[in-house]
Amino acid sequence: MAYSLGLTLYNLANRREAVAVPDRPARPAGRLVWMHAPGRDAARSLMELSRRLYEEDGVTVLLTCADPLPGRTGIVVQPPPSDLPALAAAFLDHWRPEIAIMADGELRPALLHEVILRKLPLLMVGARNPSFPRGGDGWFPGLMRGLLAEFRAVLTLDEPSARAFRKAGASPSAVEVTGKLEEESAALPCLEAEREALTRQLATRPVWLAAALPEAEEGAIIAAHRTALRLAHRLLLIVVPQDATRVGPLMQRMEKEEGWSVARRAEDEELDTETEVYIADAGSEFGLWYRLAPITFMGGSLGGSGCLRDPLEPAALGSAILYGPRPGPYGTTFGRLGAARAARAVGSATDLAEALGDLLSPDRAARLAQAAWAVASDGAEVTERVLTMIRRIMDGDG
Repeated sequence: MAYSLGLTLYNLANRREAVAVPDRPARPAGRLVWMHAPGRDAARSLMELSRRLYEEDGVTVLLTCADPLPGRTGIVVQPPPSDLPALAAAFLDHWRPEIAIMADGELRPALLHEVILRKLPLLMVGARNPSFPRGGDGWFPGLMRGLLAEFRAVLTLDEPSARAFRKAGASPSAVEVTGKLEEESAALPCLEAEREALTRQLATRPVWLAAALPEAEEGAIIAAHRTALRLAHRLLLIVVPQDATRVGPLMQRMEKEEGWSVARRAEDEELDTETEVYIADAGSEFGLWYRLAPITFMGGSLGGSGCLRDPLEPAALGSAILYGPRPGPYGTTFGRLGAARAARAVGSATDLAEALGDLLSPDRAARLAQAAWAVASDGAEVTERVLTMIRRIMDGDG
């Protein structure tokens, strides 16, 4: 009774006068699994799970997420439907999934109620905290408890998360602490011939990278490099500006105000022993620069509007990470890196200079980079466990 009342109140509170229904592509032939992530961070691990299902089992995956995501072969990426009964029914009528897998802890009541009516198996993975979508706050008696009771398995990140799900209504026998799933690899490619050529030019020089550097942070990077050069006079700074139009002005500033020797990759200027700054093309070849630089500063995180690149990119390629207090869309990722002591936070240009000087010690940078690599590559056993669970359910053994 309480569940029905809660669902009714939720549907009344969530009504829309007019809702645009997005055009949906045709449903692919064959078996299909539906996975849902509330945001980009949760979607990363579902992408890897989806890739494995498609490549190893030939199962197409429908991945819904509120944030835009790039598509992959065998993975249909769509926004979730508005959480209204009629739209939820139309969504499931169109896609006809065999199983529904939720991530993080978001519960969309109208949609999940329709899933339950159709007796689709329900799993929750990477579970942090049970919640309704944004705007779903209110008094909905019995609703969360009734929904969570229908999940066959709730695989949580840690024990506090497990307690939160048990308290909210998940069956104690269904809740298990497994940790995070393996994420899609963030290791970017590069041309090996280019890497080898630049490695020879650099020889044993210390190198650091400012990745996707916005204009607002140029002064901080210049100040940090100026200070660090006093500690390591052979130090090379590689800069990848956020904006291609800043390449020329930044080069002039460094040459005229600092007296540095600056080379520009776009002009095919060679690195030599006197080069102190190497300015790369905006937005290109990050896989190359992360491999060459043992230390990476994440542009946009200090004085910009938020971090502009995924910090798991340098982490996956063995570069130690420096970042400021503005994570942008990567707050969860930086939280994981920070908890693992796998990245160094800085609060100001002065902090950046001090942290850079500290990481010029190769053993310190290596420890940070190793911890970051572990964060970027963990979760393989959990992903294998979830794959086995999905396969058993789809084969009728679960």
